[in-house]
Amino acid sequence: MTAAPPPDTAPGWGAYPAPPPPPRGLVRRMAGPVAVAAAVAAVGAYVAAVDPNEPGHYPVCPFLKFTGAYCPGCGGLRCANALVRLDVPEALAYNAFAVATVPLLVLIWLRWTVRSARGRVRMSAADPRLVRLLVAAIVVFTVVRNLPFGAALAP
Repeated sequence: MTAAPPPDTAPGWGAYPAPPPPPRGLVRRMAGPVAVAAAVAAVGAYVAAVDPNEPGHYPVCPFLKFTGAYCPGCGGLRCANALVRLDVPEALAYNAFAVATVPLLVLIWLRWTVRSARGRVRMSAADPRLVRLLVAAIVVFTVVRNLPFGAALAP
């Protein structure tokens, strides 16, 4: 009496690995990066058209309203408006941290786009150490911009 081979039902259940997923077409692979680029362009166009420097167009930051302190995003809309107009010094005055993260976000998007175009598998989740570093940088930025010596970082 011989034993039958284990069933090929799911990975981890048998001796046979699951087959790789079928390759997707270029249009399907590029749908995510193109959708993100379109959304960023649409938001940029809206922020360029509806000036956040004029009162009444956008709601007041609830964190600032209730605490009187600037959150890490305070000045972000005015910063985005200045970036859309390519006025980097003004954008830095509104939210220097947001301006500093733009190149990083562009690089992440470019890497995603190139990997998608080449048919590579999805990128893995971010390294937890980098996430903790980013959270720490946001906290430090928030604290410093609310202290007297960090007034230059306030919007």
